[in-house]
Amino acid sequence: MDACAHCAVRESAICHSLPEDRLEELSRYGRRQNVTRGQTLLWEGEDSLLVGNVIDGVLKLSASTWDGCDQTLGIAYPSDFIGRPFGTKSQQSVTALTDAMVCTFTRADFDAVAQRNPDLEHSLLQRTLSDLDHARRWMLLLGQKSAIERVASFLLEMASRLSEDGEDEAGRIVFELPFGRQEIAEVLGLTIETVSRQITRLRCDGLIETPGKRTIAILDREELETRAESA
Repeated sequence: MDACAHCAVRESAICHSLPEDRLEELSRYGRRQNVTRGQTLLWEGEDSLLVGNVIDGVLKLSASTWDGCDQTLGIAYPSDFIGRPFGTKSQQSVTALTDAMVCTFTRADFDAVAQRNPDLEHSLLQRTLSDLDHARRWMLLLGQKSAIERVASFLLEMASRLSEDGEDEAGRIVFELPFGRQEIAEVLGLTIETVSRQITRLRCDGLIETPGKRTIAILDREELETRAESA
């Protein structure tokens, strides 16, 4: 229970809906698991044995296409829920893009607790519907958007999930990318050269700054949103 009380994502994770006594029950089944960059936690098509909350780090959700290629379906950030409760097979692979920490439960234990706690089931439903909406936006991003639209959309999503302090004194939205341009390219279905060109283009147009190797500062969010919708 002490780990839950001091959890960094306690207020935004799916278990936030549980009262203290119910949270204590759930915590008995959970364990914190460190996942190293590149490690796959769940495999597509295998038995769905684990579910959990991302506490730290960023993970990639992916599935194999008909020709054996790896297709990114989305990204899991801190407080996101991964795995498939109430199911027998995992529909996606979950791989760490950075070193990460995940609070995991066996699917059977989590399912049992959820069935006894309607609020947890309701939170799970809300999160599932939100994930579905995100997956549809991601399909649009990869299927129809241009390179500049993909990169702009990606930076906006990173800002919304990773910028803890909002705008700084200069009116910038500053955040650290959790991975490099090669990983960005893989996530967006682009080459690293294309990603670099689009970031340079956005910087030259005065929409962003890159004060550090992985530091992004958004200078004009409204215009960046416009670029994300129409190049």
